[in-house]
Amino acid sequence: MAWTRDQMAARAAQELHDGFYVNLGIGMPTLVANHVAEGIDITLQSENGMLGMGPFPYAGEEDPDLINAGKQTITELRRTSYFSSADSFAMIRGGHMDLSILGAMEVAQNGDIANWMVPGKLVKGMGGAMDLVAGARRIVVLMEHVDKAGGAKFKAACSLPLTGAGVVDVIITDLAVFERADRKGAPFRLIETAPGVSADEVRAKTEAAYEA
Repeated sequence: MAWTRDQMAARAAQELHDGFYVNLGIGMPTLVANHVAEGIDITLQSENGMLGMGPFPYAGEEDPDLINAGKQTITELRRTSYFSSADSFAMIRGGHMDLSILGAMEVAQNGDIANWMVPGKLVKGMGGAMDLVAGARRIVVLMEHVDKAGGAKFKAACSLPLTGAGVVDVIITDLAVFERADRKGAPFRLIETAPGVSADEVRAKTEAAYEA
């Protein structure tokens, strides 16, 4: 049985370690904040100028001026700090983010990622994705295993415009988890499948080459 989006986020939270500075992409990656293990202290950073984000507010307690990069209302912590977007991107570009968890439309077997546009469709822009894949020390991708048409999203090569080349370290889909030892040409390896999902099913729905 495939993992739900919430279960995928819970699995991604296992990649977080105590003391990490973490940037969560918009969409499904924001769910990861709800699954941080007890005793693990991480600091969440947002491209729009916030370090130390708190959980989502309860209904009726939202502050419309307190939002993350995806324009979702959030809360602050006692240690929260605010700064310009330029300072925020300096943190990212300077290699100070230990981990970034991003969504993707496609990931290639060599670690390329495409997650920002489909040619011919109107999009809001790149956002911080290009900076994050270049500046964060580790990149984890959360995505469905196949697209709405049933086509593989973990591919031999990306067909969409790239966000970054050879940058992905871990892929978590609703069917499986893939990881590679390093970015210097190492292949991805299937390390886990969702409960009830066989390795054969994963292979049948994956275009990319990987190690079992």
